[in-house]
Amino acid sequence: MMHPSRLAIPSRRRLLKAAAAGAVLMPFAGGRAWAASNPDSRGKRLVVVFLRGAVDGLSVVPPWGDPDYEEARPTIAIRRGGGAIDLDDRFGLHPALAALTPFWQDRSLAFIHACGSPDQTRSHFDAQDYMESGTPGVKTTMDGWMNRLLGVLPGPRHSTEAIAFGPTMPRILSGKQNVANVPLGRGANAPSVLDRPVINAAFDQLYTGNDPLSHAYKEGLAAHKAVLADLQTDMAAADNGAPSPIGFDTDVQHLATMIKQDPTIDLAFFALGGWDTHINQGAAEGQLANHLKPLGDGLAVLARDLGSAYGDTVILVISEFGRTVHENGNRGTDHGHGNVMWVMGGPVAGGKVYGAWPGLSTEVLHDGRDLAVTTDFRTAVGAVLAGHMGLTDAQLDQVFPERPTMSADITGIIRV
Repeated sequence: MMHPSRLAIPSRRRLLKAAAAGAVLMPFAGGRAWAASNPDSRGKRLVVVFLRGAVDGLSVVPPWGDPDYEEARPTIAIRRGGGAIDLDDRFGLHPALAALTPFWQDRSLAFIHACGSPDQTRSHFDAQDYMESGTPGVKTTMDGWMNRLLGVLPGPRHSTEAIAFGPTMPRILSGKQNVANVPLGRGANAPSVLDRPVINAAFDQLYTGNDPLSHAYKEGLAAHKAVLADLQTDMAAADNGAPSPIGFDTDVQHLATMIKQDPTIDLAFFALGGWDTHINQGAAEGQLANHLKPLGDGLAVLARDLGSAYGDTVILVISEFGRTVHENGNRGTDHGHGNVMWVMGGPVAGGKVYGAWPGLSTEVLHDGRDLAVTTDFRTAVGAVLAGHMGLTDAQLDQVFPERPTMSADITGIIRV
């Protein structure tokens, strides 16, 4: 019989050809290298999708059973009976995520509400860094928690593998373990048309004098540009170079093909931008809905294309923090605290919203404005890693140093 390592050579060539429309698979050297497929591998996989910009979890999984929810959001609340999807008596699902309904019904989709980081920052940059390093409040951590996870994964393998999809190596997978980087077959977010130059030029010529109207125009234009500059700076920090979810379905098709070709792939990571909805967020329709639909559709495509491999795959959807409970004057939401984590896959004990719900009354809000965090994200991820990938307490301590104790509110989220 031919040695498995020889059999793996043409398979890997097919893998490379199957990658995104000519994208190049670039390994980043580390403690482990690419190895042949091991037929004895347990094949437990974790896919992490990071929504950069702070998605509004109160719209993704609206707590319509909370009496304070709709009052806090007169124009953007996702209302029961308004097209939203019933999950249970307490929570619903945004209608743009209808493609995920079958997974809720077959109990392979769950949510952990009021989940997030214990750190108080409202900075996109810092919050993303803490969630990717797995050490909230500590800026000196050199590696990411997924890279540390790669170093402790159990199982009878000669090596394990991780893939980051995107133009650069993300913080979460940086470190000494070997990781491959797959550039996406699409560009980053297309620039928004914030102003029309032809119209601006015409008004500039019209109001060139020293009369009060011209002065008012110039002052208004300067203020307008300052606001746009601040908004662009905030959005750039929020997205951190991540593409929009448009085209995500194609990206996950590539991942599914790669996993079928090479079952030694353990970890995969995607980052998607465009979730910083300060202005005109929308309700059942609008800006947020237009981002959620391709995300939900893409996750459904991934589950479908994985086929039987879906039974050994868990998908986590995370974001750096949530958004304010009350909508702002621009019919959007600002930087908040608690959020919702999505947990999807064959091993998931789904059909349930996990976590301790703190409520939305003013006296229990974080800083009087945000959903409180009752489940530390490290606890949530740790429960998945322990139940799905068989990590011991000692191994979890390596992935998440100084992690909090496991929460009873998420016990059993992975089927035994």
